[in-house]
Amino acid sequence: MSEIAATLSQGGFESAVACIRSMEPIMNTGGNDCRSMSRRVMITRTALALGAAATVAAASRAAAQQKIAQADAEYQRAPKGDQHCGVCANFEPPHACKFVQGDISPDGWCQLFAPKT
Repeated sequence: MSEIAATLSQGGFESAVACIRSMEPIMNTGGNDCRSMSRRVMITRTALALGAAATVAAASRAAAQQKIAQADAEYQRAPKGDQHCGVCANFEPPHACKFVQGDISPDGWCQLFAPKT
């Protein structure tokens, strides 16, 4: 399963499907050398592909939700001209920010400032 998730994150959905197809042997039916895939194999491959896609999506969402340190955002507790956290679209009253960790003053400022529209 981790091989599939790695393939999915590197090469996309098509590569993961190809990886899954290579993992299960195709069953030989009858003596006419006609190869077909059993229903069980198809369901298993589909479930693995969907599970791998969900794993990658969850991992990317978790990474996107992490906040950065105040030093990395160049946060300062004083405003920069008319720009301050109290009028920023990212500010979450009373003392938080969508992107910066820790206690945030409404009078502070950082490089992620975006005015409310």
